[in-house]
Amino acid sequence: MQTSVVMTMLGPDRPGLVESLSAVVARHGGNWVESNMSHLAGHFAGILRIQVPRQHEAALIADLRGLETTRELKVIVQPSSETAPTTGYQSVLVDLVGHDRPGIVSEISRIFADRKINVEELDTQCTSAPMSADALFKATARLRVPGDVDVDDLRRDLENIAAEMMIDIFVEPDSE
Repeated sequence: MQTSVVMTMLGPDRPGLVESLSAVVARHGGNWVESNMSHLAGHFAGILRIQVPRQHEAALIADLRGLETTRELKVIVQPSSETAPTTGYQSVLVDLVGHDRPGIVSEISRIFADRKINVEELDTQCTSAPMSADALFKATARLRVPGDVDVDDLRRDLENIAAEMMIDIFVEPDSE
C-alpha cells in the first residue's frame, strides 16, 4: 500500500539539490508526485509530495531529514493524510496585477479568510512595469471556495478592494 509524504526544504542554492532529493526518493521506491520549487534571494526553496510504499515511509523520512547535514538544507517532512474534502467546493482562479505596495496580499487574503476560502496555491512576483520601470506586483491564486459562498459576491468584493488599491483583479472558475 502507498502512502504520501510532504516535504519542505530551504537551503543555499547550488547545482545538484534536486538530484539529491530525487535520489533519496528513488532509493526508497518513492514516486515524485508533485512539487513547487524556486530560487529566491540566493536560496532554493521547495515543497514536494512523494508517494512511497508504506513499509519504506520511515526510512524515507529519516533520509530526507538527513539532507539537513549532508546538503545543508532545512527540511520538514510530514506524512500526509490526504483527507481534504472533494465535494461541496468549487475551484476559482484569481489573477491580480498592479503597482507594488505593502499590504496587497494581506488585504486580499483577509477577504478569503472571512469567507473560509482556502488558498491552495499562491504565486507572486514583483517585476518592472513596461515603460515606467515602476515595481509591478503580480499574483495568481487557486482557491478552494465553499459551496455556500457566492462567487459573484466574492468577485464584487475583490473588485471593490482592487479599486481602492488601484490594482486589476480577475476572478474566474478554475477548470481543473
